Amino acid sequence: MISQHTLQNGLTVILKEVHSAPVISMWTAYRVGSRNEQTGQTGISHWVEHMLFKGTAQYPVGVLDRLIDRVGGQWNAYTDSDFTMYYETLPAEHIDLALSAEADRMVNALFDPEEVEHERTVIISERQGAENSPVFWLREELRAAAFRVHGYHHTILGDMADLHTISRDDLYSHYKRYYAPSNAVLVLVGAFDSAGMLKKVEATFGAIPAGTPPLCFCRAEPPQQGERRAHVERPGTTAFAVIAHRAPPATHPDWFALDMLDSILTGPGGELDNKTSRLYSALVKDEIAVNVGGGLSESIDPYLHSISVTLRDGRTHAEAEAAILREIERIQQEGVSAAELARARKQARAVFAYETESVTNQAYWIAQSAMLGDLDWYERYLERLDAITPDDIQVVAQTYLQRQNRVVGWLIPTGLADTEADE
Repeated sequence: MISQHTLQNGLTVILKEVHSAPVISMWTAYRVGSRNEQTGQTGISHWVEHMLFKGTAQYPVGVLDRLIDRVGGQWNAYTDSDFTMYYETLPAEHIDLALSAEADRMVNALFDPEEVEHERTVIISERQGAENSPVFWLREELRAAAFRVHGYHHTILGDMADLHTISRDDLYSHYKRYYAPSNAVLVLVGAFDSAGMLKKVEATFGAIPAGTPPLCFCRAEPPQQGERRAHVERPGTTAFAVIAHRAPPATHPDWFALDMLDSILTGPGGELDNKTSRLYSALVKDEIAVNVGGGLSESIDPYLHSISVTLRDGRTHAEAEAAILREIERIQQEGVSAAELARARKQARAVFAYETESVTNQAYWIAQSAMLGDLDWYERYLERLDAITPDDIQVVAQTYLQRQNRVVGWLIPTGLADTEADE
């Protein structure tokens, strides 16, 4: 049973008791991500996330690493387009350490200038590492073509130009603007008594000033006026293609039908293979592609449903694109069978069970649901999938997978290896 509470300073607290093991996972989520970044400050949310591991007066840099490791716990964080999250998973008797650490760095992170410059090199190196993959360049170009106004335009890592110019004051201002109880959600899942845990949270976080709820920067993307294409030429010998269509946000009723459509087209994801999917048969078995995959993000704002292909040597982008569009058109005209949907639903249940087995993952999904503004999103996920019918699948295919709703990306290899190109 999930319970939700709001402290006087605006901090949302969500608790779920799970007594299967003496462990607690705590996630602190802030309502800010890369979609809220303005030109000149792309990548700043991710950089601020790094800085929160660089110490406070109470916990100088490196201290929490040692303390959490000593009690057998783990901690980490990640930045998304829509939010930034930090987590600790610890033996239940040591949860006070996590509470103290997160309450402290919510307001007392130092942003030491030397650490800022050190992290600049780390962040730039992270971006350069991503650039070693040709698919990174393709996806960045595809996003830029799909979103010309909305913050989904740029990657979470940010543009290299901004990573060279963002200042310590920029980072600290971003931190002070968005890191406050009124802009945060605290989720705890594990072996505790809810009433007692709420008292702990109030004692640790309750005195932190609420701050002014930030007005998040976000611009709506205007309607697309026709198919868009992005071609990228990079050193290498492997060709890739992505076909994306605009998709609704995760809280839209159509999202779940589109999720099942994605599973039927490209496979269930997770640890399961996709050999029963339609596009595996049309592309891999027919030797047009080496592999095929798909994706539908749980986004706050309308984003993209993507189909990605790695081409087999000697096959063309046009062949792969034609095969994908044929399968989409088949579903639009003929629909899917009840048996096909039942298999996709069974696979989705298996993936969901695997991904929510641990208290860490359960806490994450609850935090993500809170960021989406629908706490039932996680709790009712399977129920909503079960309600999907074959007609629903056909309708969303006809509604969203349209040419004027499409962005196509091709990665065209130049035939040179990266080392050769740099000589």
